[in-house]
Amino acid sequence: MGFRVVIPARYASQRLPGKLLLPVAGEPLLQHTCRRALLSRAEQVVIATDDQRIAKALKHTGADICMTHTDHQSGTDRIAQTAEIYAWSESDIIVNLQGDEPEMPVALINQVADCLMQTPTASMATLAVRITESDEIWDPNAVKVVTDRYGMALYFSRASIPWKRREFAAPDQAEPDGMLRHLGIYAYRVDFLRRFVTWPPAPIEQYEALEQLRVLWQGERIAVDIADIAPPPGIDTEKDYQRLLHRFAPKAFGTN
Repeated sequence: MGFRVVIPARYASQRLPGKLLLPVAGEPLLQHTCRRALLSRAEQVVIATDDQRIAKALKHTGADICMTHTDHQSGTDRIAQTAEIYAWSESDIIVNLQGDEPEMPVALINQVADCLMQTPTASMATLAVRITESDEIWDPNAVKVVTDRYGMALYFSRASIPWKRREFAAPDQAEPDGMLRHLGIYAYRVDFLRRFVTWPPAPIEQYEALEQLRVLWQGERIAVDIADIAPPPGIDTEKDYQRLLHRFAPKAFGTN
């Protein structure tokens, strides 16, 4: 069974406006993300956007361009409309790759799709990495996930979960052993997407500002696989962008 990659790509961004078209080594940032998807095993890569500037800049990448509504509240809603436009079958698997992930390892795109293929009881799949830095324990931007013994998500939170009562009594000595940080890459089947977009936001989703909690609230299951490798961070701020330019500079000049 194959899969497709959809990259939801809106032009607006609160913290870094127009970030998907910012230049990186002579190409739009989004083009680097698209290249990662095209190198995966995906049988089709689609950029789902509501902006002609993005469509024009990315039209020669090798990916399909799908124009979607301007009023979508989330990337998941945009992907759901894309699935309807292309009339994909209910069992088709879609990987949601965020446009601001220009360094996403290709292996992880394949891995999250494989995880869903191998877990028919799950509605969707995602990835996590083991936390190794103590600072991430307390960082609300590092989303944590707790799973059951079978690798199914029990809960996602910006808080420090699981709460190690004894170890965390002295925060400066806290160790992250056994804690997982969630990665924002997902795979789901089209029939699940059609259900998801009919559900209202869940209270726990609104508390945490984490869309995946809507799935758990509805009693559906999320398979969580441990990523084979940890990806570099996505690009959310000007500081992130400047760091990306620094990382890409040696590549741009053909050096190691």
